[in-house]
Amino acid sequence: MAYESIIEATKEFDVKYCIGVGGHGTVYKAQLQIGETVAVKKLKDSLDVEMASRKAFEREIHALTRTRHRNIIKFYGFCSSSQHSFLVYEFLQFGSLWDVLNNEQRIATFDWDKRVNVVKGVANALSYMHHECSPPIIHRDVSSKNILLDEEYEARVSDFGTAKVLQPYSSNWTSFVGTIGYAAPELAYMMDVKEKCDVYSFGVVTLEVIMGRHPGDLISSLTSSSSASSSNLTASHWPLKQVLDKRVPHPIGDVLGQVAFIVKMAFSCLNAKSEHRPSMQQVSQAISAHSSIIISLSEDIKLEELVDPRCFP
Repeated sequence: MAYESIIEATKEFDVKYCIGVGGHGTVYKAQLQIGETVAVKKLKDSLDVEMASRKAFEREIHALTRTRHRNIIKFYGFCSSSQHSFLVYEFLQFGSLWDVLNNEQRIATFDWDKRVNVVKGVANALSYMHHECSPPIIHRDVSSKNILLDEEYEARVSDFGTAKVLQPYSSNWTSFVGTIGYAAPELAYMMDVKEKCDVYSFGVVTLEVIMGRHPGDLISSLTSSSSASSSNLTASHWPLKQVLDKRVPHPIGDVLGQVAFIVKMAFSCLNAKSEHRPSMQQVSQAISAHSSIIISLSEDIKLEELVDPRCFP
């Protein structure tokens, strides 16, 4: 894949090939002469963002060259020159999870089996990054806009511009990065990056998949209703049917059991105390184990009644 073929396919990054704009660059669709279509993220050129973009560019390369997983975006290569700097990835026609959840036409086909599969894929990717990569990789910006979907609704975690490779025996303190509404609360006052920051963001995204919208109001109401002595989220009096996306038929049978388990698990990930959140390895293994269990539940069941509380802290 030559530099010239990317320039030719995008007509030197003509705006008509633009498919997205991020904090550090613009993404273009490039159909190459060899028949393959790729996504190209070009760094911004303006001087005021040049340094930040360059650091994000280097972080993304550093992280993606260390990973190979079916639920992480495929990274083909990069170019760094005096004219252009860009990264080349696989192109996913279905766009982001956020795109699907906010498209009334596409939401009808995003059924509960597909939603469970998306949650499982993201959990598997983060578990791999945290527990199978050495040293571990923390994404730091897990959100519905950074999860892409293929035609089978298989999830791909993307946008590693904020990713941090944890270095052993050294400080991992950093300035705040991430997306408001998804970032763990401890990042507001403590900048020591840990895997549990991604766990919290995963909990937010999981509820977003189930509810069909960002769960900010739900998180706020549960937090405000908790006692002063305990800032943990509790779902003991929250009917399951109130958190289900009403734009699609309610799940039934074994799928209802899986969805209920996932919702319960999401609340565990949102624990205000990071040390009480499960690890992504625990989450991934629990989802995989639970997906094979057939459970029939009533829609009126309370979340606290769904799962043995010993499954998670």
